[in-house]
Parts: sequence; C-alpha cells; structure tokens
Amino acid sequence: MDGTNLATAATEKDIPEEVVMVARVARGEASALSELYDRFSGLLLALSRRILHDEAEAEEILQEVFLQVWNQAGRYDPSRSSVSTWLVLITRSRSIDRLRSRQVKDRTLTHLKQENGDFHTSPEGPASVLLEDRRLRLRHELGLLPEEQRHVLELAFYKGMTQSEIASQTGIPLGTVKTRTLLAMKKLRRALADDIRSLL
Repeated sequence: MDGTNLATAATEKDIPEEVVMVARVARGEASALSELYDRFSGLLLALSRRILHDEAEAEEILQEVFLQVWNQAGRYDPSRSSVSTWLVLITRSRSIDRLRSRQVKDRTLTHLKQENGDFHTSPEGPASVLLEDRRLRLRHELGLLPEEQRHVLELAFYKGMTQSEIASQTGIPLGTVKTRTLLAMKKLRRALADDIRSLL
C-alpha cells in the first residue's frame, strides 16, 4: 500500500492509532515519527540489545530503524502485519546484519594482524590519514545542517549527552530532540554515503 492509500485508509475510525501514526509519517509529519519513537523505542532497543549485546550499537540500530520508517512509511501495509510486528522485523533484520558485519570485520582484522603484525600501526600510517580525512568531512557536513539539528548532534557526539539530557539542558521537548536527531542523521548518511560504504 503506498503512502497515499495508507493516508486515506487511516482516516477511517476503526484504524488502530499506530497505523494512523505511520500514515502521518508517510505524509511527512515529523511529530508522528516522534510519537512512534516514544511508543516503540523501548521494545525495539531491548530487542536489538539482546541480539548485539552492546548498548551503543543497539542505540545506533534504533536510530537506523526510525530513519528507515521515515523513508519508507508509505510502504507499510497494515493488512500484512501490525505496526509493532513491522518494526520488530526491521529491528531484528538490521541487528542481525550488524552482528554479521561485526563478525566479518573482527575476522578480517584478526587475519590482517596475523599476516602483517604491527605494519601500519603508526599514527602517520594511511589508516590514520584516512580517518582524519573522514573527520574533516564529517565536520564539514555538520556545518551544513540547520542550526537546530547541528546543535543536538554536537551535544550528543561531542559531549556524550543522551537525548533526555539534551532536552533537559536546552528546554527543547524530548520528542523534538529525537526528531531533529533523526532528520540530521538522515542528511549525514546521505552526504557521507560513499564513506559509509567504504567501511562496510
């Protein structure tokens, strides 16, 4: 069901509230994304954490899931599954993919270390130069974000603040902080797509 049909169907009184939320997301309503986040983030974070056994990676997966929801809400078909099942399946798939990717990287790193020993571990080595280049690109792309989106990301990335702490310090509603973070991450992922692919 496309975004238009879903949005039309969601006007019916017997449509579940969470389906209406997805329909609103399909129409581009950021507030609806925040409502979905508030309702399901705890469940999805717990699922991802059980699969990955890593809090930081589970939180990253949670952000990726809601970015996907923002981009693909119009593809949701309520006749095939409930919203909670849809979100759980997305979370499970992304978490398992992350786990497999981590395992491949770990095996590759171990293999390289066995073959090359300490080769290129110097701070002046190519890997360090490449990392610095990516940092500079990230700073550049951050500078292109709208001020309100850049601010929440800087507080999260550079000061290590949680979204709740950001909301408390800035006086911005928590739902708004979450929405700004999601939209900013979406823009960064698009701008840095080549760098992200090179790391996979």
